[in-house]
Amino acid sequence: MKDPGVWQRPTLGAVAARAGVSTATVSNALNGTGRLSEATKQRVLAAARELGYAPASTAQAVACGNTGVLGLTMTTYGELPVAYTEIPYYAQLTLGAMAAAHERGYLLTVLPSSLAPWMWLNTPMDGVIHVAPRADDPVCALLRERGIPMVSDGRPPRPRWGDAWVDPDHDVALRLLLDHLTDAGARRIGLTLPRHDDAYPLLIGRAYASWCAERDVPALVEEYASLPDYFTAERDAAGRLLGRVPRPDAVIGVYSDSGHNILAAARHHGLRVPRDLLVACVSEDPDYATTTPPITTVSLRPDRVGEEAVDLLLALINARTGADRRRLVQPELVPRRSTRHAAAERRS
Repeated sequence: MKDPGVWQRPTLGAVAARAGVSTATVSNALNGTGRLSEATKQRVLAAARELGYAPASTAQAVACGNTGVLGLTMTTYGELPVAYTEIPYYAQLTLGAMAAAHERGYLLTVLPSSLAPWMWLNTPMDGVIHVAPRADDPVCALLRERGIPMVSDGRPPRPRWGDAWVDPDHDVALRLLLDHLTDAGARRIGLTLPRHDDAYPLLIGRAYASWCAERDVPALVEEYASLPDYFTAERDAAGRLLGRVPRPDAVIGVYSDSGHNILAAARHHGLRVPRDLLVACVSEDPDYATTTPPITTVSLRPDRVGEEAVDLLLALINARTGADRRRLVQPELVPRRSTRHAAAERRS
């Protein structure tokens, strides 16, 4: 007889009973194998969390000659240091991936972007999530030499057959902002667009151009160099937009600090937000809830991107056939006062 006062390790069967599925389904959900609906997978993961179930995947992997460790790497920019963990998108993505790996019984090692090449080649791991691949990406090239499964956060700018990636749906993200601003009364919506050698600016630019063409409205774009000082560069780009005649009645930015940069440019031009100008950006920064005024954002859901990246990576490690190697995560609009309807703002 079991002692009721002694903690008993939750079993696979207990998770199956809690989720209302078979033990095989639980195993598939935790290992990224089989063909499961998203709802079933999430139900199993929720049941495992509630029971405190930790699969012995790490021990099993080691017994099979693997490491039981997943890697997460960031791209590099020569000698330029990039504080990724201070950028909300990457911080949330890393935490989401870490939680998903732990739920499935794997360790997740985050490799700093300053590592020497030999460390990328020799750090023990069964597969890797590579974040923000560039067109000429030294980290991605080195990782391919290892021949281990790799999933990228973001679409590779130079895709190859068999690439596996998870990415926010940037077309939907930008259209959420553009439609929201149109509903708020904007008719001339400008865009500050970074020049960069990853796929993100290209996808954003295409989505904006397509939206403008569909509505037969002018495309108002100011590009800027995103390195080394994108803060000043974007403020200058926003200033160029606001100096046009006629000027835009709304401006969108697509980087984490874009809202702050556009607000600074608006103040420099003596414009009040939202009375004279509507402002929105793509960002995960919680500080936008307390700016003056609070800034409307679209979240790219990096926590979900990290979770999906782990799920896809485990499917590749476990040689799951039929796995979708290209996955899109749906963004979420967070409306705030900076895009309040102009007529409503004048009445307040």
